[in-house]
Amino acid sequence: MILDFDTMNVTELPNFYGGEKSILAKLSSDGLNKIMVGRVAPGASIGVHTHESSSEIVYVLSGNGKAVYDDGTDELRPGVCHYCPKGHAHGIYNDGTEDLIVFAVVPEQ
Repeated sequence: MILDFDTMNVTELPNFYGGEKSILAKLSSDGLNKIMVGRVAPGASIGVHTHESSSEIVYVLSGNGKAVYDDGTDELRPGVCHYCPKGHAHGIYNDGTEDLIVFAVVPEQ
């Protein structure tokens, strides 16, 4: 199965999980997984939230930022994969000067 993000509509997610500004995302969900390419503008964020029933894998394609994970902070840069296991909390913040582009997968199983 091919997911062609170049042909998907962009969805605006304002104040995603209580974050700042809006996140722009191209989303696919089949009931088993949510798969997304997201654009986090400078100064925008995905608010801290707990993954109660699933994990999340976030791979950085371009840009820089930070991931707040439980009580710590991780640097995000191209080529880095941030993983939030089930039962843990995280959020993402773009503190860079260019868009932070991420590829994310959230299993819904």
